[in-house]
Amino acid sequence: MREMELSDALLGWYDSHARILPWRVPPMESRVGVLPDPYHIWLSEVMLQQTTVAAVVKYFYAFTTRWPTVHDLAAAGDAEVMGEWAGLGYYARARNLLKCARMVVADHGGVFPDTRDALLSLPGIGPYTAAAIAAIAYGHSETVVDGNIERVLARLHDIHTPLPAAKPELTALAATLTPQDRAGDYAQAVMDLGATICTSKSPACGICPWTAACTARTKGTAADLPKRTPKTRKPTRYGIAYIARRDDGAWLLERRPDKGLLGGMLGWPGAEWGAKPVAQPPLEVDWQTLPAEVRHTFTHFHLRLTVQVATVTDEAPDTGHFLPADQFSPDDLPTVMRKAYDLAKDRLIAD
Repeated sequence: MREMELSDALLGWYDSHARILPWRVPPMESRVGVLPDPYHIWLSEVMLQQTTVAAVVKYFYAFTTRWPTVHDLAAAGDAEVMGEWAGLGYYARARNLLKCARMVVADHGGVFPDTRDALLSLPGIGPYTAAAIAAIAYGHSETVVDGNIERVLARLHDIHTPLPAAKPELTALAATLTPQDRAGDYAQAVMDLGATICTSKSPACGICPWTAACTARTKGTAADLPKRTPKTRKPTRYGIAYIARRDDGAWLLERRPDKGLLGGMLGWPGAEWGAKPVAQPPLEVDWQTLPAEVRHTFTHFHLRLTVQVATVTDEAPDTGHFLPADQFSPDDLPTVMRKAYDLAKDRLIAD
């Protein structure tokens, strides 16, 4: 099958099997020129970076309900947005989300640029996201390559070069298949193909629209592709989370620096995480160590946190501030800090 035939076959499959997602325009509408809201496409693409569709949907609804337009998001407070993002992970995305929204409003009149190059000038938008917005939101013929698409193309062409070294080759192959018309639908179609049929495990080759053209299926290598360079073993870091509750119900919290891991998020005081836990209590009080610890995995390391708790009166902390009970919500905490709260809450609230 020639490239155009492959693209047409996939678009025909997409017209009948496209996933229903809240940021998408369904194919019956996109075929007649209806384009999605660029704000929705940008927001969803940022949220989907290293996160599953299932996890993103509820956050997308929450954000678009609270901030229906990019103008609304740009005007939001940093703490509000970081709190709404809590639990979605990779918090640098949330910081860049705000920076990008504010730049779109300040420099572009609240309208997202429609070209890949112009989109690349915005905070938090890299080559993939720029191509995805240009193709899906504006219909430009841009080559979009995410993890699902890499897997599909590695199998279609039986590419055994391991990722990430194979990325340039797979991107070049993707470019030969990207049509001039319906480029946005095509990009979403390949994503859907990888997510629902050409899956990592047990691909459903029998119902794939590209089954006849798939070299890996013919050679019996599909289950082994794409190959990946072995990952190095993640180190483990250690730390102590100090959770103090004042007798009026206020909680001692600190906001982490804007840059770095969990930047801009609320959390429990404690020293920097490292090869050993470092004692750095924010108050000189009687801290009690809980018998259980927090275990959490970040992109580059595993974390084990000892949790120490205390009920206090009017002591002044060396770091952080007391947040009144009526202003505190555990949902505003990043996942690792919420895990620590879940261990401590019964002990402190019972006291």
